[in-house]
Amino acid sequence: MKTYALRLHPREDLKSVLDSFAEKHKLEAACVVTCVGSLQKAALRFANQEKSVLMEGKFEIVSLTGVVSIHGSHYHIAISDGEGRTYGAHLMDGSEIYTTAEIVLAELDSLRFLRTFDPQTGYPELDIQS
Repeated sequence: MKTYALRLHPREDLKSVLDSFAEKHKLEAACVVTCVGSLQKAALRFANQEKSVLMEGKFEIVSLTGVVSIHGSHYHIAISDGEGRTYGAHLMDGSEIYTTAEIVLAELDSLRFLRTFDPQTGYPELDIQS
C-alpha cells in the first residue's frame, strides 16, 4: 500500500481536486484514510434524492470517506455548521474549500476499482478486481 498526503487551499473544489489527483497518479484503487478541513460551499446530494443542493456558509469537515479510482470515484462527506448541526451526503462537484483540507489517501496496489452498471440498483456500482 502506498500513501499520499495532500493539502487543498481556499476556493479549491474538493471533489474535483481528488478526481484530478486520481488521474494524475493513475490510481486504479485507493481510499480516503482521513480528511480534516472546512468548506464555504457544500454541494451535496442527500440520500434518495436525484438533485444536489448547494449550501453556503462556514462548515467543518467532520468526515470524508470514499473509494478513489480513475474509473470513477464515490465520496460521502459529513459537515457541521456553526451551531453543530451535521449533514451527511454524497459529495458533489462545487464543494469549495474555506481555509484548508488536509487529506490522506491510501493506494491499494493489488486491486482495481471499476464502475459497472448494476441492474438491481440502477447505478454504476463498485466492481472490485484483483
